[in-house]
Amino acid sequence: MTTSAILKTTVFGAAAAALLALSAPASAAGVGACLITKTDTNPFFVKMKEGATAKAAEIGVDLKSYAGKIDGDSESQVAAIETCIADGAKGILITASDTAGIVPAVKKARDAGILVIALDTPLEPADAADATFATDNLLAGELIGKWAAATLGDKAKDAKVAFLDLTPSQPTVDVLRDQGFMKGFGIDVKDINKIGDEDDPRIVGHDVTNGNEEGGRKAMENLLQKDPGINVVHTINEPAAAGAYEALKAVGMEKGVLIVSVDGGCPGVKNVEAGIIGATSQQYPLLMASLGVEAIKKFAETGEKPKPTEGKAFFDTGVALVTDKPAEGVPSISVKEGTEKCWG
Repeated sequence: MTTSAILKTTVFGAAAAALLALSAPASAAGVGACLITKTDTNPFFVKMKEGATAKAAEIGVDLKSYAGKIDGDSESQVAAIETCIADGAKGILITASDTAGIVPAVKKARDAGILVIALDTPLEPADAADATFATDNLLAGELIGKWAAATLGDKAKDAKVAFLDLTPSQPTVDVLRDQGFMKGFGIDVKDINKIGDEDDPRIVGHDVTNGNEEGGRKAMENLLQKDPGINVVHTINEPAAAGAYEALKAVGMEKGVLIVSVDGGCPGVKNVEAGIIGATSQQYPLLMASLGVEAIKKFAETGEKPKPTEGKAFFDTGVALVTDKPAEGVPSISVKEGTEKCWG
């Protein structure tokens, strides 16, 4: 278990005081790195920190980890970057809460010679970071969209689809997963970089969940008031899917609605096994973080920056559809395989 790092509150004020800072054992190599996540409670980020911490200990990197109190706490992330600059870190791994708002702080870090790698969610613009290590979120959405369409068969043309998103600001992960689902389901996405310009009558609407179960429940209740005939629900992540299911169950609709999601955490995979979620696209946060730490060590030793996966603008850390009800033409793995690879 890591120990609490002391923030320089005289420099960074109340925002820095809000940070939760943890550090791995110091190394003789003297390569410092920072991991900055949105929160330290979401299982996705917990596993990300585990992967980064283990790899840092293995290869001799002094890792300090920071997290805001809640998803969206960008002010704390800015303060963490300032701390990492002051500490002389060689690299920063960050899952940005505000993908555009964080850019000036990231620029300051890069100007100081620090390698900055975005994890999971690209910055806006993506090249504001030196590299991005992430799931192909567009593909993750496309896989569950194709699966839902194939599962419904002819009924897909008359579906009523609800979208349970992350936040009103439409961070990149919202856009990519939503648009990927629409593409896979056969909905014209219009501008693929934007949510909400689609005119397909099958779309009931969008609501936000903040990525948690309570938010998912409330968003589902709101959209059911708009149209009680909803029969397909796309959720930004599995906690939101669990909340959506509870809202549906409360009105006796849990068996007539197809829920799909993205994450692949162990609780989510169990919900696929239980039939609560039909299918989920599994991503691999431990791998993202461990590869990021390796990239920082290499940069410190050689000055070489990581390169994107061939044909993509980012380093792809993989995605797989998890379901025990495979659909023809849609590659997937079983719940058993998903359980072996899950996290949280």
